[in-house]
Amino acid sequence: MNAEIAVELRTLAANYADAVDQRDRELLLSAFHPDATLEVIRPAGDDAGPNTVMRGHDQIGRIVTAITKYRQTFHMLGQSTYLPTADGASGLVACIAHHRWTDTEELDHIMYIRYADQYRLGTDNHWRISARQLHVQWTETRPVDTPGKKP
Repeated sequence: MNAEIAVELRTLAANYADAVDQRDRELLLSAFHPDATLEVIRPAGDDAGPNTVMRGHDQIGRIVTAITKYRQTFHMLGQSTYLPTADGASGLVACIAHHRWTDTEELDHIMYIRYADQYRLGTDNHWRISARQLHVQWTETRPVDTPGKKP
């Protein structure tokens, strides 16, 4: 994989993470082709509900609204690998996603994720995600140390 292409593909993952954290719909959608799919795949036995498939910008763009149930999010990208394919490229990106919310105390719902992506060039000669499978590996919820409050 050409290093320049790998950087462009990694930037798509970073833009997606930044867009979710900043609630920026335009930036989020800039990472995806208009006809892209995004599938959330949860571990077997997870009580978070069934897998979800979003198709196209209208559905994928709703992530920005859905994530507002959390006061803050923070996505940290880890290792990534990219490979050329017959019709573009594929990639695997690791992520730890923090979701801060309040119940009776401040909590952080942490998701350990692997993004399995398919990429293709757009008509403007820029790479975009054509399909993303968001594989939730496992989750945990922890109390948050709030500044000014004793743990």
